[in-house]
Amino acid sequence: MSRMLRVGGMVPLTTIDYPGQLACVLFCQGCAWRCRYCHNPQLIPPRGTEEVDWRRVLAFLQRRQDLLDAVVFSGGEPTLQDALPDAMDEVRALGFRIGLHSAGIKPAAFAKVLAGADWVGFDVKALPEDCQAITRVEGSGTANWRSLEHLLASGVDYECRTTVHWHLFEPARLLVLAQRLSQLGVKRFAVQLVRTERMFDPLLSSVSAQALLPELWAEMRELFPAFVLRG
Repeated sequence: MSRMLRVGGMVPLTTIDYPGQLACVLFCQGCAWRCRYCHNPQLIPPRGTEEVDWRRVLAFLQRRQDLLDAVVFSGGEPTLQDALPDAMDEVRALGFRIGLHSAGIKPAAFAKVLAGADWVGFDVKALPEDCQAITRVEGSGTANWRSLEHLLASGVDYECRTTVHWHLFEPARLLVLAQRLSQLGVKRFAVQLVRTERMFDPLLSSVSAQALLPELWAEMRELFPAFVLRG
């Protein structure tokens, strides 16, 4: 491949990033959004200070054939890299299933790589009209939800998930978001309560209140065949 994927870090073994699969996670370098609660801010710049050479990644995966089930391309935002489709092909040729974590920042690029994935963990940032308050990028809501449409039309297995910091989300808006996703036909939805030990925005309070909202979670469980609360 003429261009090599830029990998800002990797987790050699995980059981939580691709449901039901023993997987390695590759954190692709670069993201065009600036989500205030982002807990991997070192992955935002297009070039990282501690990148893992792609040839080293492939050598590691070759040693893990028959030991791992899958490789997850996470980020950052992996679909921003032109090298991603070829990298996915190389990993599949080694016998691994392909997982993808994405927010669909660029809908056309996201749609292009969907066919190469077996499973997608899709980040729904917020309702379209609320996304900019989280991402700090104009038009992010439109892009996020257009990519969601591509995902739901693709037939690729998926989980939609929303990361929640209670200083950025009102419970009522989260319920409206869940209702809209249910109306679109989303079957699997997860709410991830934000990790507060490290965030991109240093001014965002690390106190995330309202963790206990049993009525809200009960309503969400009624909306989806599969609902998960994490955090």
